[in-house]
Amino acid sequence: MEKPTAIILLSCPDQKGIVATISNFIFQNNGNILDAAQYSAQPENIFLMRIEWELEGFSIPRGEIAKAFSPLAEKFSMKWDLRFSDYEPKIAIFVSRQTYCFHDLILRHRMGDFRGDISLVISNHLDLKLLAEQMGMKFRHYPITKENRLEQEERELKELKKRKIDLVILARYMQILSGRFVDEYRNRIINIHHSFLPAFAGGRPYQQAYDRGVKIIGATSHYVTEKLDEGPIIAQDVNEISHKDSVETMKLKGKDLERTVLAKAVRLHLENRILVYGSKTVIFD
Repeated sequence: MEKPTAIILLSCPDQKGIVATISNFIFQNNGNILDAAQYSAQPENIFLMRIEWELEGFSIPRGEIAKAFSPLAEKFSMKWDLRFSDYEPKIAIFVSRQTYCFHDLILRHRMGDFRGDISLVISNHLDLKLLAEQMGMKFRHYPITKENRLEQEERELKELKKRKIDLVILARYMQILSGRFVDEYRNRIINIHHSFLPAFAGGRPYQQAYDRGVKIIGATSHYVTEKLDEGPIIAQDVNEISHKDSVETMKLKGKDLERTVLAKAVRLHLENRILVYGSKTVIFD
């Protein structure tokens, strides 16, 4: 197993001395920096950084690092998070009846493609109940209607908090989340959708794309906000389409893209490589 590391993700007003001060903090405490990446966003004048260092030999116990770093963060008016590479976030997957993204995530997880504890599956249908339980995951069924939507969301949130869930993945969960739900898990809900939006909205986007003779299709994974499908983008990809493609082959290509793009977004999040500022993300890949 790899040796545990500490990771700080930070943003603050851009100014002189930030990199030197942080590097010196780690150096003075006998830390060895493994990775450091930074970006200065203009014209916003925002400095963003990800820095990772070995915990072995570091003179500050991991439980006291945050306290020791706080005065430095206050000096530069930082927003920051301290994370550790050996922590396994608890993950909940929300899914409806389109299960291909769910199956892909579970397979990748079993193959060790990303670190995390997928402990809970929530669905508005029963299609995956048996499979989830056979794989040792808790399955919760919350049927959604216009009349009970907010009530069911409260039950879902209660379950998430009970199980101390860190990350929610919407693996083709065909329901809109309320602002209250999003606030509880701000920048911790990842969604996937085809990249036709908003050009081809509605129930038959691939048919619309076929009728227009599109030459590419795509997929987008993003953090969820109150505005539907407009959250900060994490990952995207495209695939070429020709006149030989039918609606069905376009759908197959689209599903492949959605699987890979969602998996990439989840991996980046779990590896602590994403910083959100405004409506954008910086990816330290």
